[in-house]
Amino acid sequence: MGDSNPAGNVQMKVVKGDFGYVLEDVPHLSDYLSDLPTYPNPLRFNPAYSVVKQYFVNVDDTVAQKIVVHTDSPRGTHFRRAGPRQKVYFNPAEVHACIVTCGGLCPGLNTVIREIVCGLYHMYGVSKVLGIDGGYKGFYARNTVTLTPKVVNDIHKRGGTIIGTSRGGHDTAKIVDSIQDRGINHVYIIGGDGTQKGAAVIYEEIRQRGLKVSVAGIPKTIDNDIPVIDRSFGFDTAVEEAQRAINSAHVEAESIENGIGVVKLMGRYSGFIAMYATLASRDVDCCLIPESPFYLEGKGGLFEYIEKRLKENGHMVIVIAEGAGQDLLSESLQSMNQQDASGNKLLKDVGLWISERIKSHFGRQQKLAINLKYIDPTYMIRAIPSNAADNVYCTLLAQSAVHGAMAGYTGFICGPVNGRHSYIPFNHITEKQNKVVITDRMWARLLSSTNQPSFLNPKDVTEIQEDEDPPTQMLDGENCKDSKFATKDIPSMS
Repeated sequence: MGDSNPAGNVQMKVVKGDFGYVLEDVPHLSDYLSDLPTYPNPLRFNPAYSVVKQYFVNVDDTVAQKIVVHTDSPRGTHFRRAGPRQKVYFNPAEVHACIVTCGGLCPGLNTVIREIVCGLYHMYGVSKVLGIDGGYKGFYARNTVTLTPKVVNDIHKRGGTIIGTSRGGHDTAKIVDSIQDRGINHVYIIGGDGTQKGAAVIYEEIRQRGLKVSVAGIPKTIDNDIPVIDRSFGFDTAVEEAQRAINSAHVEAESIENGIGVVKLMGRYSGFIAMYATLASRDVDCCLIPESPFYLEGKGGLFEYIEKRLKENGHMVIVIAEGAGQDLLSESLQSMNQQDASGNKLLKDVGLWISERIKSHFGRQQKLAINLKYIDPTYMIRAIPSNAADNVYCTLLAQSAVHGAMAGYTGFICGPVNGRHSYIPFNHITEKQNKVVITDRMWARLLSSTNQPSFLNPKDVTEIQEDEDPPTQMLDGENCKDSKFATKDIPSMS
């Protein structure tokens, strides 16, 4: 227990038990501060919770990362279950919390902010909550915003974030100095993998200084590319809103001879939004994602499939994820090796590029006169309020974070693992990204829905670990892992 990782950045707490049981625990304030006082949880006296049986989480409750096992399988990795504890490590009257949002916009940001504020106030009686204006740099370069239940009452009906956001601006010493100077002892950080890497560094600096400050991360990415957790907030809303763009593309394509509708959807290097929007729509003829290579020219290529589809149906809809086909784009484009302030590689506009390539190809052939319409709904989707399902999910995330911080846990993110909300160490979501597994059943369902070819040559995909079953996708009841597949003989799906 208490083993450190080789880099020495994030303290790892690992507890091993019988039959291969492993608990990858999160840090606690008592790990580095002694003789901390505890207090009865105020929820004991809250009439709203008095009727709930076993409302408090047992100290030994953990959640299994893998739930599909064999009779001789070890029990495997577990995470600490989220929820309120019998005792808390903060006197609510002394809690001074802050909330910061970083990175790109995502549906549900305001809902998470609202529920952190309301959860602290209504469940624990905490009245001092600050919003850090404009991301990480707001800790030392901007004013703060006082947040009360009245201020945040209806912000969940709006898109964006009321406290502003930005990329970059992470200066660990300045941020922790600000936290210390302001007397803040709860830090709630809402952001994606880059933001949570910064949160891990902030936690480590706070620990080094011996401060009684809980650091809780709420993972945010519209792309659903955060590993371990079942899904990220805003994803459901993004898939739902993407339907509007796909429907528009279908109407445009269907209304004219040889019409082609091309829709580019966000996702960076993960194709989840494109895949799920395609499955939900049933109007898509071809879905292109980063995890599944494709080619344009020649037998079995995209151009051949487009021509075949137009001759059969007279129209078609193509959905392409923003990270797809980046290797095919011209090397001369200026954005080739540029990065944004968060360190993410700037992707070239594959939607515009593929639209021009399609028009150019069929224009040269002069066999088929096509009419192509290109739709990029990226910023429309990011800016909308979250839907009902995401609103409920954001509430659970926010309340889990509040319960964890009050219980003295720190250096963690919260999220559902196999349907149970858990506290997960930072390193689990910052080491790798969640990606679509193209040898799994969910991708096969998509191929059978669109009837598109796999675009894979016979030896394009080989399984590195032949004896290991591929991880299942979200709809199969388990979270996705990084694809471990590079080449394997697979049948053509054309």
